[in-house]
Amino acid sequence: MTVTVLVPDDDGVAVLSEVAGVRPVRYTWDTPLPPEAAEAEVLIPGFSRPPAADELVARLPQLKLIQLLSAGAEDWIGRVPDGVLLSTCRGAHGGSTAEWVVATLLLVYRELREFSAAQAGRRWSKRTTDTLQGKRILVVGAGDLGNQLRRRLEPFDARITMVGLSARNDVHGVDELPELLAEHDAVVLMVPLTSRTKGMVDAKFLAAMPDGAILVNAARGQVVDTDALLAELNSGRLRAALDVTEPEPLPRDHPLWTAPGLVLTPHVAGAARGLQRRSYAVAAAEIERYVNGELPNNLVHGEY
Repeated sequence: MTVTVLVPDDDGVAVLSEVAGVRPVRYTWDTPLPPEAAEAEVLIPGFSRPPAADELVARLPQLKLIQLLSAGAEDWIGRVPDGVLLSTCRGAHGGSTAEWVVATLLLVYRELREFSAAQAGRRWSKRTTDTLQGKRILVVGAGDLGNQLRRRLEPFDARITMVGLSARNDVHGVDELPELLAEHDAVVLMVPLTSRTKGMVDAKFLAAMPDGAILVNAARGQVVDTDALLAELNSGRLRAALDVTEPEPLPRDHPLWTAPGLVLTPHVAGAARGLQRRSYAVAAAEIERYVNGELPNNLVHGEY
């Protein structure tokens, strides 16, 4: 049995050519599909969902699996035909995203921006800073991203508390958040965007965080109420590091650009060198499971 897989780039074709039982076929969104599309069972859309995705999917009569190269599936939820599986690329981006979180926490605690400004002004501004050591970090999201972050923070002697959708072993449930927030110096968001997490970080959530705490969003912009966060930043009570925003991209006149106490990056936490190679390694493993008659590990169920 040979399974035809539609692949959006040459790198993907090269990787999938090494998978037994797979025939990768190159395609592009803005040109007619190749003849092999009529028998394609697997589609790899690329790193984002293009505007013509619905039309393309409708032209694939044998489609059984959509394999994403991203860890998030919110653009596809509710837009996949009945009977078609949807699998994410969970596991490909956790390391680089966790690295970004560690970098931003160190940037804030060790005041590296302030020292950089002093360097630009040729000022020898010697002083004592804060430290990541001993900080109580609440990680909301106990999947691959959250666990990758935990592994990287523990060597800094930070104290990590994990929160998942439901409690298990050493993971707290989201229902415990109101009590946990007040006990932590930083809160890191690493959850998928779903109906349960959209707007999770509202004014009440932020008010429960202690003075001087840091909110780090490496999830999706819509998880946080932007206006509520702006109010806390402008008051000086909280600090934040955002890799994602709502809206996104951020308009040039948006108040987040000039909000005090904010580290802002343009959705690049996972965009480290080797991104495509890591993504296709996960995608190839998922497709190999499908070819062998198994269910992919990263299947999206219901609302994800």
